[in-house]
Amino acid sequence: QVHLVESGGGLVQAGGSLRLSCAASGLTFSSVFMGWFRQAPGKERQFVAGISGSGGSTYDADSMKGRFTISRDNAKNTVYLQMNSLKPEDTAVYYCAAYSGGRRLSYPSAYNYWGQGTQVTVSS
Repeated sequence: QVHLVESGGGLVQAGGSLRLSCAASGLTFSSVFMGWFRQAPGKERQFVAGISGSGGSTYDADSMKGRFTISRDNAKNTVYLQMNSLKPEDTAVYYCAAYSGGRRLSYPSAYNYWGQGTQVTVSS
């Protein structure tokens, strides 16, 4: 059974940083493309970043380029999202997900396993 567990969220002031982690189990982690998404109240789930199984390729949403960095440690079955220069509009629940294929990387429907999410709140 696949489990994805996010951690590292919290309350931070604008301009601050957070590092999210997502620990995976029940899948061949190094073979799976992983993504981070976020969802703010009343808004659709939004692609944040993705990373190939080897970690050699990464993809970032344009609005977060230069501030957010995705990485992974396959020895620890963990994917990370380093978030810098946070803004109040980054406030959302952040989810990690495992890509199942067949659709664009930025589509939530392309991912078949999801974590429970971790809340990130950025105060102004």
